[in-house]
Amino acid sequence: MLEFDWDVENLTHIAEHGLAPEEIEFALTHQTLEIEFQDWHVSEERYSEIGMTQSGRILIIVTTLREWRLRVVTAYDASSRDAKEYLELR
Repeated sequence: MLEFDWDVENLTHIAEHGLAPEEIEFALTHQTLEIEFQDWHVSEERYSEIGMTQSGRILIIVTTLREWRLRVVTAYDASSRDAKEYLELR
């Protein structure tokens, strides 16, 4: 079973984007597509996916693995172009 790493820091950050952890967990445990993501300012490997919440909101979600748990670094609404591509490819 996939375990998520939530704390005050990342919960506060996603709340700034109008998101709840349940929305992100739903999107990540359902059909997602990996997308290109590079951040040269971090020392850990990060992954970026696009997925859809139960309500149909399409998100870009950036994660990393920490101690075998999936930590959400950030999540935000996909651009209209990315959302369209996701819907075409899934």
